[in-house]
Amino acid sequence: MIEIRGLSHSSYPDVFTAEAVDALRALAPLDDDRKAIMAARIARRAARAQNRQRPGFLDPSATIARTSLTVQQARDGAFAGSVVPPDLRRQWIQGTGPGAKPDTTLEKSIRNVAYALLSGADGWMFDGEDALGQLSTMALDNQRNLKLAIHLDPVFLKAAEQVAVEMNQWAEGFLGRRIIDDWRRQLTFTTRLFRARGLHLDDRHVRRSDGGGFSASIVDLVLYVANNGERLREQGASIALYLPKIQTAEEAALWNDMLVALEQHLGLAVGEIKTYVLVEQLEACFQLMEIRAALGLRFVGFNTGRWDYINSVSDALAWDPSFQNPNIDVITMTYGYMRHYEDRVRRAVNTPDANGNFALWQGGMEPNIPVGSKAGVARSMEKAMAGAEREQREGASGKWVAHWKMVHIVRPVWERAGQDNQMGRPFAPLGYAQADADGLVQLEPAPRTMRGARDLLSVALQYGNAFGQGMQAAALKPADFFGNDDVLYLMEDMATGEIRLSILWEWLHKATVMTEDDAASGVKAGDTFTEAVFVRLLADEYAKLLKASNRDVHDNSKGTTLPIAREIVETYVLNRHKLPWYIDLLNVTLGVHDLAEAKRRIDLLRTAFESNGVRITENLDFENVAQI
Repeated sequence: MIEIRGLSHSSYPDVFTAEAVDALRALAPLDDDRKAIMAARIARRAARAQNRQRPGFLDPSATIARTSLTVQQARDGAFAGSVVPPDLRRQWIQGTGPGAKPDTTLEKSIRNVAYALLSGADGWMFDGEDALGQLSTMALDNQRNLKLAIHLDPVFLKAAEQVAVEMNQWAEGFLGRRIIDDWRRQLTFTTRLFRARGLHLDDRHVRRSDGGGFSASIVDLVLYVANNGERLREQGASIALYLPKIQTAEEAALWNDMLVALEQHLGLAVGEIKTYVLVEQLEACFQLMEIRAALGLRFVGFNTGRWDYINSVSDALAWDPSFQNPNIDVITMTYGYMRHYEDRVRRAVNTPDANGNFALWQGGMEPNIPVGSKAGVARSMEKAMAGAEREQREGASGKWVAHWKMVHIVRPVWERAGQDNQMGRPFAPLGYAQADADGLVQLEPAPRTMRGARDLLSVALQYGNAFGQGMQAAALKPADFFGNDDVLYLMEDMATGEIRLSILWEWLHKATVMTEDDAASGVKAGDTFTEAVFVRLLADEYAKLLKASNRDVHDNSKGTTLPIAREIVETYVLNRHKLPWYIDLLNVTLGVHDLAEAKRRIDLLRTAFESNGVRITENLDFENVAQI
């Protein structure tokens, strides 16, 4: 049923253990279900575009697929949910990021995990998805590093001791105090969480025996739990996962079935693996209680993101010429549809289940990195604190940060509040009327400018280039601000590329009207964003990146991955039919440095989707199969 790349299997015996491989075999039949559900997702997207139909609420009398519950039972809380375990009850600050680095030694790569577990964050979501590069064996390096850290291997402990010294040196200079007194004890403070890849992605090291792609979700959860579950239990810690990109309750139920199968195979109690769900998709916001019910005994909370969710709204309404997002910096959590989205999430987690259990709301990402000029850092930290204070005030039990240096800057907001969490805080019950649906796509007056377009395009190009270099999490800012330390870099992941290209696609194909004059381009307020404008803008922003210093754009990328990033951006934005995922274009060209070959693969992917609605998601460079 499955095959593993030969070199991956032989080079990572500590990851592809006999127990892990047996578990992969046990869960492999569920990949057929995943493929069917993903095909249905694409068909549903196409049907909505053809019928000019927005997502809506489910029929209350319908049964949630793969469960025995009705939609109305889920909405009423008539299901058995989870008691939140002790080590998840106070998650004021969760850090996020990968546990590995590209093209480096184990000793240097594992430092990522040390920074995370010494950071003082209440939890750290080690990313297997949007922030983890997939170049070469990075996904397996990530699994190896996490296993070494969780098992307190000497390689990890040596790195942690060194990292603790460096972290204290930074803290003494920035905060005026040490942040780590006993580094060994500090390693026990942070709850370890893991984000698996979404159902829409195939793995790069495991495939079906017929040559087809195999679920990255299954591979991720199996390798993490099979290799670390027993040790976490010995330490009295939860086995906790973040589940991404869920669009429907049926998809959540499939995740539950995969986790039940894994628990039964490994001899764990059903529901022992706990899960947060990232609410990253518009359709999911119409099914929050249904998703919560489908995960039942393992569900502990929702997270509200920003970039992915904006992208999902843009994609769901790509067919609607009246829906045009404004400049991305305007679309904060208090803007129009984002405000309604956040409100529905907080109401959903504070709806009791049949046993009176509530769930956690983990707030959104703080992407700032406190590195820059004194004035720039001060402004950005003031903004970060204001954002944290707003989320705490609105009912979030904590939030995310993208860099360990932000933990001790933002955490005091929740320290001052003093509550472990805000579960059970009273809010109005969820509504399911047309007005509730309309709120989830509500636009408000806001600018759409050439300055906004430049920023979208510059960061999208840089992100595609970083992805090709193996850095799926990267510190970026628009090229016009290179060298300006008053403007800080933001830690960005895959979602930043997705939304930036989605908005550019919107503006071009929906003839968006610019709201301000732009002297540099000659575009006037009232002019439309045309193909000619985009092509000229692309040439300008690309030229800036070619001229940039190695600090901002690696010199070795300017003749390899940067031209491919440009080709991907141009294809995506100019294509009349909006492609569903920017990451598909990046994955299909990953590891390719020849522009002609990249163009061939890009065209192959575009043609396959336009001809028959099929996404190319398998690894086209899979070779040297190991017999297992």
